[in-house]
Amino acid sequence: MPTFTNPTSDANSASEALRGLAHATRTFQEPADTYRVIGDLLGGVRSLRQVLDQLASVHDSHRDRVTDDARDYAAGATAATSAADELRQAAALVDQAEDRLNTAMIHSGRIVWSPGDRLVERWIGVVFLQGDDADYMLDLIEQQGWQKGIENLSAWDYGTETTDAAMVNGDVHDAAPVYPGDRQDETGEYVMTYNAQAGHVALYRRHLIPAEDAIDPPDEAPAQPDAGIEARRSAIRAGEWFEPAAITEVKLARRLAL
Repeated sequence: MPTFTNPTSDANSASEALRGLAHATRTFQEPADTYRVIGDLLGGVRSLRQVLDQLASVHDSHRDRVTDDARDYAAGATAATSAADELRQAAALVDQAEDRLNTAMIHSGRIVWSPGDRLVERWIGVVFLQGDDADYMLDLIEQQGWQKGIENLSAWDYGTETTDAAMVNGDVHDAAPVYPGDRQDETGEYVMTYNAQAGHVALYRRHLIPAEDAIDPPDEAPAQPDAGIEARRSAIRAGEWFEPAAITEVKLARRLAL
């Protein structure tokens, strides 16, 4: 289990988990499971990118108090700078891997496997923000692009917990909802819809279910956001939804800048 506080212990656990995955993926009894594995790998790659940046920052910030084996401070500082540079180069390569995984996941999600394994695509609600709660995210999308918006909103995705909550709330759709005036962008397993004029932004995640469990969608799409979204709106207004720390920091910084 991750400690979230001990880098060496968590790094060792991550290495062991990847070794186990390498062994487990030699065969797939259910080919459709490859989609879920790609999705989890995509999340892992995003975390790896962050780890590499943080390792580089540590080497930079402490190079004034390091030496090499010969107790040479200048040589130690040079080695620390070189290590930081290489770590950032590795992070740039991980960015390329993330892009490829994103594309692979989009293609994999379109596959219909053999009848015994046939799955259908559904979209579950991850988070819905509106009004003041959405302003900071809409500003971020305008300034840094929709990809950054999806990256930040995905902090609300807690995997199975989010999926279960969406199932209970009825926030499951045959297509990611789009309402008049909305814009929509997709990357990997996520679709984001947003509307600066209406002041709302939402994130949905692709979810595959067995075809026999699928319920035919209604003939006509609702004219307004469905009950699941309304439930999440109320919960957000009431402060019942856990807000990721990174999002809180962005909102606080935005208020201080006003």
